[in-house]
Amino acid sequence: MKAIGYKQALAITEPASLQDIELPIPQATGRDVLVNVKAVSVNPVDTKIRANVSAENDEWKVIGWDAAGVVESVGPEVTLFKPGDRVWYAGDISRSGSNAEYQLVDERIVGSMPESLSFAEAAAMPLTAITAWEMLFERLQVKPGKHATKDTLLIVGAAGGVGSVMVQLARRLTGMKVIGTASRPETQAWLKELGVHAVIDHSKPLSQELKRIGVEEVTHLVSLNNTEEHFGEIVESLAPQGKFGLIDDPSQLDVMGLKRKSISLHWEFMYTRSLYQTEDMIGQHYLLNEVAKLIDAGVIKTTLGNHYGKLNAENLRCAHEHIESQKAKGKLVLEW
Repeated sequence: MKAIGYKQALAITEPASLQDIELPIPQATGRDVLVNVKAVSVNPVDTKIRANVSAENDEWKVIGWDAAGVVESVGPEVTLFKPGDRVWYAGDISRSGSNAEYQLVDERIVGSMPESLSFAEAAAMPLTAITAWEMLFERLQVKPGKHATKDTLLIVGAAGGVGSVMVQLARRLTGMKVIGTASRPETQAWLKELGVHAVIDHSKPLSQELKRIGVEEVTHLVSLNNTEEHFGEIVESLAPQGKFGLIDDPSQLDVMGLKRKSISLHWEFMYTRSLYQTEDMIGQHYLLNEVAKLIDAGVIKTTLGNHYGKLNAENLRCAHEHIESQKAKGKLVLEW
């Protein structure tokens, strides 16, 4: 099968950072499904691993953790899918990734693809949908429902992949006031299109920007990138007993700043369930199926931002460069 891989962790400007390769087609065993991958999207996790984690034992490392495709075959213990099913998933960070024509995935983290989307449109969604859903409804314990509430959610870095889904989930499924941050006209317009109540500029102090739109403090705040840079303003902007969630990897974070306000801290890592084979691992299967229903009902739309064409090493390197620029709007997708 065709695949894109590498052996040594390199800067994306190096031709060997991602290469076109040939690998044997894997065989499905246990609870694995073998998926004929049709489309993939690129996430910040792809660029971080490619730049920092080399392959072992002189083998090829294949990354990529967002895909849509068709089930080719199933292991003997599989009960949720059959050959021919159209599926989507974000995979398992400890296993070979989706930048290949065929991929093995545990059925418990695979969902049925939305019927209304193309493979490219679907591939844009799984990782970000899982991350946004788990952060909102499991980590921050926001209660779904359009009931009246005084809660306000501020999403820092809201125009990217996770933010684009989180804005929609919060607006469509809760009664919270939703504020997103973006610093460029095109990303600010994107957030308004997705339905935020207000947009503020994260290149300026967050607390001042909130006051500019008449908001003194927020009850919930999710930081999706550059948390370390904004941390002082995050604490300043949160109400006493507020909830703070993050998904990025700050080199240091002095959480003592949260104590005076009794702010709770919530980290979301969507691979936790698959990495540790948690008892509720199948929750991601149900979650993806629920998001698919919301998409087919027109409640949520795909967050595809740019289509980078055919999935090959050259085009994938361009997509990685775009992600590393931190100027992506929505998701970047490629197809076989």
